[in-house]
Amino acid sequence: MTQGDDRGRLPGLFELATSDGVLKRSLLTSLVVGTVLSAINQGDVVLAGEAPNLVKIGLNYLVPFCVVTYGCVSARRAALRR
Repeated sequence: MTQGDDRGRLPGLFELATSDGVLKRSLLTSLVVGTVLSAINQGDVVLAGEAPNLVKIGLNYLVPFCVVTYGCVSARRAALRR
């Protein structure tokens, strides 16, 4: 494949999701939002001395990561199409 063959091709989702600081932004946002959500949703359980629901805690971090990554990738794809 020559270099000219790539013109007009939009980068793939994985390529966009791992470029230009998207992962760093997603991870930092996930860390902050996930921690706040875990404190809100599982704080009373932890303060009562019980074991928190680890699936719920994991989702508290996973969902913001996916949302930020999706938003960044969508915005970049839209900008590249223009």
